[in-house]
Amino acid sequence: MLKKCDLHMHTSHSDGAYSTNELIQKVADAGLSLISITDHDSINGIEEAIECGKDLGVEVIPGVEISTDVNDKEIHLLGYFIDIKSEELLKYLSFFRDERFHRACRIVKKLQKLGFNITIDDVMDQARNSSVGRPHIAFAMVELGIISNYYEAFEKFIGDRGPAYERKIHVSPQSALKLINDSGGLSFIAHPGFMDEVTLLHLIKSGIDGIEVIHPSHKPFQVKFYKGIVNQYCLLESGGSDFHGGKKGDHDNLGNYYISQLQVEAMKKMIVQNPD
Repeated sequence: MLKKCDLHMHTSHSDGAYSTNELIQKVADAGLSLISITDHDSINGIEEAIECGKDLGVEVIPGVEISTDVNDKEIHLLGYFIDIKSEELLKYLSFFRDERFHRACRIVKKLQKLGFNITIDDVMDQARNSSVGRPHIAFAMVELGIISNYYEAFEKFIGDRGPAYERKIHVSPQSALKLINDSGGLSFIAHPGFMDEVTLLHLIKSGIDGIEVIHPSHKPFQVKFYKGIVNQYCLLESGGSDFHGGKKGDHDNLGNYYISQLQVEAMKKMIVQNPD
């Protein structure tokens, strides 16, 4: 029987609700046999996940999600099979962890100017020791009663067109691809349903290894379309639940969005064919 493989999920080391061990237990309960933890700009939970996974029969592929942009549009790239000891990767992650904090501070100041009683301490209480991001600000706003739910924060205030939006510093797609490839990994476009076809083709020409075909945001016709793109350009196929848990309300996604073991084996074959 082929394994169910979910290659997109987050722990409390970025904007997920659960600790590494809690997430691995939920993964096992959901019937998944192989996963990748892809925290935003963080690899802090991977070693722990690998060890915990051994006890529960879950194989864990080292992963990360990196933000970049094309023509001022934020794009996310997933890196799989990365070397979590890579000095260049660790230096990058440290720099962007600091940048995330400074961006959060700027967003909080804008919210304060809008009349909301929120502080950076409120946000950091949500982030704890993780890499802080807009979801933590949204969670803090819910906790303080400023808004009624997580999604309202993005729709009205901190989304890309909101009055408290602050642009994030990004690396270029080429730099992000090089960072992933130099750390021994494979690079994938995350949830391409959010981007236009011109941007998609630009990233393919930049040397991406694959596309995330299966994602909760993709409608059936989009899944079919991206499968066609993967075949047309001889790319690898990935997919997963993009699970966060907690107030994001996506618990039903875990175990229901996945790829097969065959797709993961194709990735492993590519790694063997192109060793460092």
